[in-house]
Amino acid sequence: MNRSHFACFFPLLLVACEEPPPEPEPPARAAPKPAATPTASGAFDPGGRAAATATAAVRPAPIPSVRKISAKPVAEVKPSEDDPLKGKFTLADATGGLTGKGPLVAEIKTDKGTLSCTLFEDKAPITVANFVGLARGLRPWKTPAGKWEKKPGYDGTTFHRVVKGFMIQGGDPAGSGAGEPGYVIPDEVWEDAHHDQRGLLCMANRGPNTNGMQFFVMDGVAAHLDGGYTIFGKCEPESVIEALATVPVQGERAVTPPKIQKVTVKRLAKPAAPTGAPSAPGAPSAAPRPAPAPSAK
Repeated sequence: MNRSHFACFFPLLLVACEEPPPEPEPPARAAPKPAATPTASGAFDPGGRAAATATAAVRPAPIPSVRKISAKPVAEVKPSEDDPLKGKFTLADATGGLTGKGPLVAEIKTDKGTLSCTLFEDKAPITVANFVGLARGLRPWKTPAGKWEKKPGYDGTTFHRVVKGFMIQGGDPAGSGAGEPGYVIPDEVWEDAHHDQRGLLCMANRGPNTNGMQFFVMDGVAAHLDGGYTIFGKCEPESVIEALATVPVQGERAVTPPKIQKVTVKRLAKPAAPTGAPSAPGAPSAAPRPAPAPSAK
């Protein structure tokens, strides 16, 4: 028996044989800037190059380029053998019984306030169906006890992982960051989907096409996630995101994880009104602006 086999059997090293939790990695930190050095005049020069640049024109800071994100074909994933639905669950299944013709909205009530999240059912229908089905108790999932049940999957869970300026992650019924629903769904990466703003609602995963039920809400910009994580909604208000993102932590774990008390899904009565400026009398109204494109890893 070699050392790698021994590690899987030795009790203290069992964790090495387990799959990693579905946790997006925070962006790499930039290298520290050079220490400021005093010039002859007593002013501080960040790079010590005052003499060389004294007569040079001030150049504007370069505008960072935005990487093009192309839509990816949705992969086929193998259904779990014991999944009662064999991986078949549609948006129509998830939204059955909801009235209204407007946007699909999830209200995530927490002990820090309520998030209102508009779901991108046109961009990520599989993911939205999964999230809504779990929230409404329509999509069977495997509990931490190993039993398949049809009950609201997010009520009573927490935001167990908090990284200020990056994201807040929750939706794990086990509360450890390793919980899953007993099946996976594929990534849905859509055209120009950028993780470029606070409030974007995304799925956590262990790698390509391993999404389950854990999700995260962006608390900043994370271009390194683009192309690797499904963005399926946008949450507000910022005051609640701020309250969730600033709880005391030890490392990346909340000392007292904010509780998700209940997730309620509804469809608004009417389609959202265009956000453009009002048109002049008699002129055709402006077309609605497209939703900003969030990005995945």
